[in-house]
Amino acid sequence: MVRRPLPTPAEAAEILARKRTRPARRPPPPAGRALTKYIKELDARFGQGPGALQARWREIVGPEIARRTEPVKLGKPRNGAGAALEIRVAGAAAAIVQHQSAEILARVNLFLGSGAVERLRIVQGPLRPRPEAPAKTPRRRLPPLDAAAEAELAASLAHAPDTALKAALTALGRGVLRRQGPQ
Repeated sequence: MVRRPLPTPAEAAEILARKRTRPARRPPPPAGRALTKYIKELDARFGQGPGALQARWREIVGPEIARRTEPVKLGKPRNGAGAALEIRVAGAAAAIVQHQSAEILARVNLFLGSGAVERLRIVQGPLRPRPEAPAKTPRRRLPPLDAAAEAELAASLAHAPDTALKAALTALGRGVLRRQGPQ
């Protein structure tokens, strides 16, 4: 083995000036940052987040509670426990909603999965305006019965006693005969 003498400080400075050193390697980014885009896509496709709650809130809590409340956000805690659901309540209905909070939590957990939401946070405030239901089309009025059909109906109910039942049966018979049309 051949022993080489160590360079002098002047020679070492000259060698370092000629050679460039490699830059320090960057550590990889946190996995969460790299996966965020994919997790959001998966949550949008398969997730049951606050968007799903808002879309189906009336079905989940029922029409009476849904008229006075709306889900605002679903906060996920860091320790992996159940989430906290924040709902906005219109005015004085907050006391009623607070009283029914256990039932609301049970219904939300039935929708999102067991233990998904542990706490209900109630915030008073104005609700967003809901889109109105499309206007119902007016019922089409059917033409009245002709005299022959009316006489036949009266003859068939002639033996019935004159009570509210006879009036109801007459109205029902008229409706059925109108829908059938002329024969």
